[in-house]
Amino acid sequence: MRQYDLSNANWFKSSYSNGDGGDCVEVSHDVPGVVPVRDSKATDGPALVIPVAAWSAFIAGVVAG
Repeated sequence: MRQYDLSNANWFKSSYSNGDGGDCVEVSHDVPGVVPVRDSKATDGPALVIPVAAWSAFIAGVVAG
């Protein structure tokens, strides 16, 4: 399994995240070829590292409903 150094990643929350601190995810676009995703309430916890093609398909599915 490949390891990614995410210590300097710039994270941002989804525009759909609520403002009360619950149910939020953050993503980063700093790692070529993958999209790291983490729980905004556990920023020191693990991150899922998803291939860009799979992330793009997921987002397209969300947009399509």
